[in-house]
Order: sequence, then structure tokens, then C-alpha cells
Amino acid sequence: LAREHGYVETLSGRRCYVPGVQSSRAAERAAAERQAINAPIQGAAADIIKRAMVRLPALLSGARLGNAKMLLQVHDELVFQVPEREVEETVHVVREAMENAAKLSVPLCVDVGVGNNW
Repeated sequence: LAREHGYVETLSGRRCYVPGVQSSRAAERAAAERQAINAPIQGAAADIIKRAMVRLPALLSGARLGNAKMLLQVHDELVFQVPEREVEETVHVVREAMENAAKLSVPLCVDVGVGNNW
């Protein structure tokens, strides 16, 4: 796809353009080919975390967990501030949302950590 059209696509269909893939300069072409291989992988990870982030506010609200606040996203991690009384249920809702953010041929497994600070 990259050599023919000059772009690759992520899981959700976003295009990542790699114009150097048709370069006559070997180093530039090699760098673009590496980018063409990596972009769909990194893009899929970004698409999946974004899907989870978009769905979580409504899911938390629907579970009457309105005091749980999403504070931060770092790569494939989400950081929340949650009252102690809501931690267990929030963990359940967040894990479910993240593990089901995309239908893949392999399972998405989510590790959860709970602490008094981040």
C-alpha cells in the first residue's frame, strides 16, 4: 500500500503518509519503509486507547461513578482519581472498556494498578 499509494492506514482507517517510500535515495526510502511498517502498529494502539477514552465518561456515569475522574493519558495508560469507595467498581468499568475498545483476533489484556499517588 505504501509503495503504491504513498500512505498506510491505521486500524480505524486513518491515513499516515510516507512520501519518502518512493525516493531514489536508499537511506530516505529505508527510513520511510520503517515508518510504513511502524505507523499502523503505533496508530492502532492510539486508535484503541482513544476509543476507550471516548467511551469511558458515559460508562462511568452510567455506573454511577461520576466522582471518578480521568486525569491523564500516557501512551497506553490512563490515570484516574477515584474516591476509595468507588475504586473496585471503577477498576471493573475501566478494564471492561479498555479490553473491549477494539475487536481483534487476539485478546486485549489490561493490567490495573491502584495507589495513593501517581
